[in-house]
This record gives sequence, structure tokens and C-alpha cells, in this order.
Amino acid sequence: MNVLLSELKQPRGSRWQVQMDQHVVSFRSEAEARAFIATLEARLQAPHGLPQARQASPG
Repeated sequence: MNVLLSELKQPRGSRWQVQMDQHVVSFRSEAEARAFIATLEARLQAPHGLPQARQASPG
């Protein structure tokens, strides 16, 4: 997943956007955007177990 942080300049101040491939999330501050990215990256890097396949019981 590509994660990109960018600043959007607006007449009433800046907003920050985090783009994750084709999905975009906006934030009021750079700190909020960076905290979101840190949480996202931690979750992406966390170990993920695959579900065990169930065996069909005979009958």
C-alpha cells in the first residue's frame, strides 16, 4: 500500500491529506495526519494469522 502525506493550502489555513492508494482521508493538522499514518503502519506491519481451514465432518 502506498501512503502519501500532502498539505492542502486553503484560504482559511491548511488541511492535510493522507492518500492510501485511491483512498483519501483529510485531517485538520499535520500532527493528526502523522498519528494516523503511524497507527496505520503499525497495523499493517503487525503479524496476521491466517484462519485455519475446517475439515468437513463425515456424515
